[in-house]
Amino acid sequence: MTDRISKEYRSWNMSRIRSKDTKPERVVRSLLHSMGYRFRLHRKDLPGSPDIVLPKYKTVIFVHGCFWHRHEGCPYAYVPASRTDFWHKKFQNNIKRDAENLKNLSIQGWKAEIIWECQTRDLELLRERIRKIFASH
Repeated sequence: MTDRISKEYRSWNMSRIRSKDTKPERVVRSLLHSMGYRFRLHRKDLPGSPDIVLPKYKTVIFVHGCFWHRHEGCPYAYVPASRTDFWHKKFQNNIKRDAENLKNLSIQGWKAEIIWECQTRDLELLRERIRKIFASH
Protein backbone atom coordinates (compact mmCIF):
# COMPACT_ATOMS: atom_id res chain seq x y z
CA MET A 1 0.00 0.00 0.00
CA THR A 2 1.35 3.41 -0.87
CA ASP A 3 1.37 6.40 1.40
CA ARG A 4 -1.59 8.75 0.95
CA ILE A 5 0.44 11.89 1.56
CA SER A 6 3.52 13.28 -0.14
CA LYS A 7 7.03 12.40 0.96
CA GLU A 8 7.68 16.06 1.83
CA TYR A 9 4.57 16.33 4.00
CA ARG A 10 5.37 13.03 5.74
CA SER A 11 8.89 14.32 6.46
CA TRP A 12 7.53 17.59 7.84
CA ASN A 13 4.97 15.73 9.95
CA MET A 14 7.56 13.35 11.43
CA SER A 15 9.88 16.27 12.23
CA ARG A 16 7.17 17.67 14.52
CA ILE A 17 7.22 14.62 16.79
CA ARG A 18 9.12 15.59 19.90
CA SER A 19 11.35 13.32 21.95
CA LYS A 20 11.56 15.61 25.00
CA ASP A 21 9.04 17.83 26.78
CA THR A 22 6.06 16.07 25.26
CA LYS A 23 2.60 16.79 26.60
CA PRO A 24 2.38 13.45 28.49
CA GLU A 25 5.79 14.12 30.02
CA ARG A 26 4.74 17.61 31.11
CA VAL A 27 1.55 16.18 32.68
CA VAL A 28 3.57 13.69 34.75
CA ARG A 29 6.11 16.34 35.79
CA SER A 30 3.38 18.76 36.82
CA LEU A 31 1.63 16.12 38.90
CA LEU A 32 4.88 14.98 40.54
CA HIS A 33 5.73 18.58 41.43
CA SER A 34 2.26 19.24 42.85
CA MET A 35 2.66 16.11 45.01
CA GLY A 36 5.90 17.50 46.45
CA TYR A 37 8.43 15.43 44.50
CA ARG A 38 11.52 17.15 43.16
CA PHE A 39 13.38 15.76 40.18
CA ARG A 40 15.89 16.26 37.40
CA LEU A 41 15.26 15.85 33.68
CA HIS A 42 16.96 13.75 31.00
CA ARG A 43 20.18 12.85 32.80
CA LYS A 44 22.50 11.84 30.00
CA ASP A 45 24.81 9.94 32.36
CA LEU A 46 22.10 7.31 32.96
CA PRO A 47 21.14 4.58 30.47
CA GLY A 48 18.34 5.76 28.20
CA SER A 49 18.55 9.36 29.44
CA PRO A 50 15.39 8.93 31.59
CA ASP A 51 12.65 11.55 31.23
CA ILE A 52 12.42 12.11 35.00
CA VAL A 53 15.07 11.31 37.60
CA LEU A 54 14.36 11.38 41.33
CA PRO A 55 17.83 10.94 42.90
CA LYS A 56 16.49 11.05 46.48
CA TYR A 57 14.47 7.89 45.76
CA LYS A 58 17.03 6.36 43.33
CA THR A 59 14.09 6.14 40.90
CA VAL A 60 13.71 7.07 37.25
CA ILE A 61 10.52 7.45 35.25
CA PHE A 62 10.21 7.00 31.52
CA VAL A 63 7.10 8.54 29.95
CA HIS A 64 6.71 6.32 26.89
CA GLY A 65 4.59 7.03 23.85
CA CYS A 66 2.28 4.07 23.24
CA PHE A 67 2.97 4.09 19.48
CA TRP A 68 6.77 4.28 19.55
CA HIS A 69 7.39 1.99 22.52
CA ARG A 70 4.57 -0.50 21.77
CA HIS A 71 2.24 -0.38 24.76
CA GLU A 72 0.80 -3.87 24.59
CA GLY A 73 -2.96 -3.98 24.11
CA CYS A 74 -3.22 -0.21 23.62
CA PRO A 75 -5.16 1.09 20.61
CA TYR A 76 -2.49 3.74 20.08
CA ALA A 77 0.13 1.04 19.44
CA TYR A 78 -1.08 0.31 15.90
CA VAL A 79 1.16 -0.55 12.96
CA PRO A 80 0.96 1.81 9.96
CA ALA A 81 -0.52 0.19 6.84
CA SER A 82 2.39 1.11 4.57
CA ARG A 83 6.01 -0.07 4.91
CA THR A 84 5.07 -2.62 7.55
CA ASP A 85 8.48 -4.36 7.41
CA PHE A 86 10.21 -1.07 8.19
CA TRP A 87 7.88 -0.35 11.10
CA HIS A 88 8.16 -3.85 12.61
CA LYS A 89 11.96 -3.58 12.54
CA LYS A 90 11.83 -0.06 14.00
CA PHE A 91 9.51 -1.13 16.83
CA GLN A 92 11.59 -4.25 17.62
CA ASN A 93 14.73 -2.10 17.88
CA ASN A 94 12.93 0.32 20.22
CA ILE A 95 11.71 -2.54 22.44
CA LYS A 96 15.19 -4.10 22.53
CA ARG A 97 16.83 -0.75 23.39
CA ASP A 98 14.27 -0.04 26.13
CA ALA A 99 14.85 -3.48 27.72
CA GLU A 100 18.61 -2.96 27.64
CA ASN A 101 18.26 0.47 29.29
CA LEU A 102 16.03 -0.94 32.05
CA LYS A 103 18.50 -3.77 32.68
CA ASN A 104 21.46 -1.38 32.88
CA LEU A 105 19.59 0.97 35.23
CA SER A 106 18.79 -1.97 37.50
CA ILE A 107 22.45 -3.04 37.51
CA GLN A 108 23.37 0.49 38.60
CA GLY A 109 20.87 0.29 41.47
CA TRP A 110 18.09 2.45 40.02
CA LYS A 111 14.40 1.59 40.20
CA ALA A 112 12.84 2.28 36.80
CA GLU A 113 9.16 2.92 36.15
CA ILE A 114 7.33 3.36 32.86
CA ILE A 115 4.28 5.57 32.58
CA TRP A 116 2.50 5.17 29.25
CA GLU A 117 1.15 8.09 27.28
CA CYS A 118 -2.42 6.78 27.53
CA GLN A 119 -2.11 6.62 31.34
CA THR A 120 -1.59 10.38 31.52
CA ARG A 121 -5.15 11.13 30.41
CA ASP A 122 -6.80 10.28 33.75
CA LEU A 123 -5.13 12.43 36.41
CA GLU A 124 -6.65 10.64 39.39
CA LEU A 125 -5.46 7.23 38.18
CA LEU A 126 -2.07 8.74 37.42
CA ARG A 127 -1.88 10.28 40.91
CA GLU A 128 -2.67 6.86 42.43
CA ARG A 129 0.00 5.22 40.25
CA ILE A 130 2.59 7.75 41.44
CA ARG A 131 1.60 7.13 45.07
CA LYS A 132 2.15 3.40 44.54
CA ILE A 133 5.56 3.99 42.96
CA PHE A 134 6.76 5.84 46.06
CA ALA A 135 4.77 3.92 48.70
CA SER A 136 7.82 1.86 49.70
CA HIS A 137 10.05 4.92 50.25
